[in-house]
This record gives sequence, C-alpha cells and structure tokens, in this order.
Amino acid sequence: MSKLILTHEVTGLGAPGDVVDVKNGFARNYLIPQGWAVVWTRGGEKQIEQIKAARSAREHATIEEAQDLKAKLQATPVTLTVTAGDGGRLFGSVKTSDIADAVSAAGLGTLDKRKIELGAPIKSTGEHEATVRLRDDLVATITITVVAKK
Repeated sequence: MSKLILTHEVTGLGAPGDVVDVKNGFARNYLIPQGWAVVWTRGGEKQIEQIKAARSAREHATIEEAQDLKAKLQATPVTLTVTAGDGGRLFGSVKTSDIADAVSAAGLGTLDKRKIELGAPIKSTGEHEATVRLRDDLVATITITVVAKK
C-alpha cells in the first residue's frame, strides 16, 4: 500500500488535501502520472495545508449559496450548440469544459470543470444529464440539451 496526498478530486477516493492509502499499482500507474496525487512525506504537511486552503477558496462560500446554485442548475436546462453530422452524431464529444462554459454563458454561475461528472461520453444531439459536485455534501444534476449547428 502507498500513502499519497491527493492534489485533485478523485471520485470515490477523496478530495484535494486528503491523505489516502491505495494499492501500489493504482498509485504508480494512474494517480501520480495523471498529477492527481503526490507521495506522502513528513514534510508534506505544509503542502496539505496549502492544498486545503486553495480548495476552500474555490468552494462556494456558504451552504446557502451552494443550495441556491443547485436550485438554479436543476431548474434550467443548459443548451450547447455543436457541430454534428448526419443523424445527430457529433464530431468528437462534449467535454466538461464545454459544459462549464455553457453554464456561465446561460448566466447560471461559474463551475469548475473538474467538479462536473458525465456518466457516459456525450456523442450525440439530444438531452443528456451530468452531475456537479458543488460541495462535499451537495450534488446537483443538470440537464444538457445538445443541438446541432445550422
């Protein structure tokens, strides 16, 4: 088992600044090369504090603000206009950064693209769903309407 400090949110494992024990292969082959974790050391305590401070600055200040944002996101579908071929099939796929930009353009607020999770890649027009982790204890589901560019 390897002891690591997470630098990014990893679904099912933890949040930035958390110290976790994972299997050696998972650490060596996935988390460390992706830049999502660093090896834990005794001197890493300062780094943990910096990561947690940056994380709290990025989080929505209060639970009330996060709940208001959740209500807005769930009430309003977000429309994304993309290039598509015959039958509504997209050239490529919709990325989380595209969704974050569309939410901002719709005037619903700003989202961190790393907090958006797609169940499956969006590769066709129509309605799709994504989840957004606003806080550790608050998740919003947003409806995304993908339409083809004319």
